[in-house]
Amino acid sequence: MSYSRLELNGKVAVVVGGTSGIGLAIAKGLAEAGADVVPSARRIDLVDRAAAEIEQLGRRSLRVASDVSDRSSLQQVLDESIKAFGKVDILVNSAGRTKRAPTIDFSEQDWDDIIDTNLTGTLRAAQVFGRHMLERKSGSIINIASLSSFVALYEVAAYSASKAAVASLTKSLAIEWGPLGVRINAIAPGVFRTALNQKLLDETERGREFLLRTPMRRFGNVDELAGAAVFLASDAASFVNGEIITVDGGFLASGVNQ
Repeated sequence: MSYSRLELNGKVAVVVGGTSGIGLAIAKGLAEAGADVVPSARRIDLVDRAAAEIEQLGRRSLRVASDVSDRSSLQQVLDESIKAFGKVDILVNSAGRTKRAPTIDFSEQDWDDIIDTNLTGTLRAAQVFGRHMLERKSGSIINIASLSSFVALYEVAAYSASKAAVASLTKSLAIEWGPLGVRINAIAPGVFRTALNQKLLDETERGREFLLRTPMRRFGNVDELAGAAVFLASDAASFVNGEIITVDGGFLASGVNQ
């Protein structure tokens, strides 16, 4: 196999939730590998900034806002992408939300909001972009799972349930759409430091426990997720379907560390 199969030259990617954190890092990684990338999310100011970063890497982009709770907005991203670039080869579902609270007191509204964004939002985007890919008999969809797809994280039951379901949905779509030329896989990130969680990771017992459970003895840099995304999006992964690639510094392998 030629290493050129890892290149994404000529491919078009849409990253839903691609304007910050993990989504933005993946969007930039796909662009660096050669793809034209459309990073989309709810805030148009962040969409504009992310698109500018893609263009600074020498790739084409668009500025179209979307909300995973609004199917028509996802359809608009697809339509604008096809109008500009003729196709969409890659979809990354990175929109997500969470809330920590004791499950006994967790409101149904908060539960529904998290499930709607993380799980049903992933389904909506997969349906909208998947139909286009199925018509072309070609495409790669990359969902974002979580450590909590596999193990429990304290007081985030709704988030954990949604991400376990994303893992299951990934496999279900893989066996339905794989025979038709569309591959569906997922990435399960470990613990990555971002602007939103820096204080939690560095100043709390929860953060110290995360670090203890990570054999590499550090948190991840969001840029370290790009390689898995580039691989899954590329022709080098042409027989990879229904997999969940964990990028976690060994967290899920961890038992006794000392």
